[in-house]
Amino acid sequence: MFDWVAWLWALAALFVFAVAAWLISLIKRDVSIVDSLWSLMFLLAAVVYVVLCSDIGTRLSLVLVLLLIWSLRLSVYITWRNWGKPEDSRYQAIRHNNEPHFEYKSLYVVFGLQAVLAWLIATPLAAAISGSSILGPWDFAGVGLWLVGMIFQAVGDWQLARFKSDTSNRGNVMDRGLWRYTRHPNYFGETCVWWGFYLIAVGAGAWWTIFAPILITFLLLRVSGVTLLEKDIQERRPAYRQYRERTNAFIPGLPKPLAKTRSEATR
Repeated sequence: MFDWVAWLWALAALFVFAVAAWLISLIKRDVSIVDSLWSLMFLLAAVVYVVLCSDIGTRLSLVLVLLLIWSLRLSVYITWRNWGKPEDSRYQAIRHNNEPHFEYKSLYVVFGLQAVLAWLIATPLAAAISGSSILGPWDFAGVGLWLVGMIFQAVGDWQLARFKSDTSNRGNVMDRGLWRYTRHPNYFGETCVWWGFYLIAVGAGAWWTIFAPILITFLLLRVSGVTLLEKDIQERRPAYRQYRERTNAFIPGLPKPLAKTRSEATR
């Protein structure tokens, strides 16, 4: 049975975590540290569920192992990627749009908002942890989808990091490996991970938590992911236009042939 009390306590814990992160951001004058902490918020929520849930189910070990792998890998990767760099340009834009006194507004504009989003998206974790039914087809399907997501996310991040480390690629567009089939393999992978967790929650009887994977999918497609990132890339790299024409935005697929120009078509 879903433990609503533990679910609400998880929100309280996430708010405390968000305030602590906000205080650190004031010292560093860099709110983009929230990206490194984002995945750890889910781990914190899960720990609260485990400690406070009145009824721990059969999926505890499965959920915690999958969550631990996803959370730590993503946090370590983003921390390594951003180490020694200035505040991310996305957050610089948010800072500019919320002056004056952004340092105070960032408590709710950045950190508080992400705490609430993490709490809502983590709801299937709470449901899976407290579910008492035996493991079944939904759980195995969930693990399979989670594995697909982890491969796309981890391999995509690794391929992009290698591409950027080669100075000869500076100014070029990454269109190799998984990036040949989708312009955002890491975001596609992230979505698969959370739909995988949802399927495990379905196995525990919590089909109603479907709002969580829908929310993260919407955020990655329309808010903080694909839409925002592509607007920034197009402004910096004109060659990205052709890449967009031949490569799927999200769901992987074979590259499409580029449309011929009018002069080419009349030859």
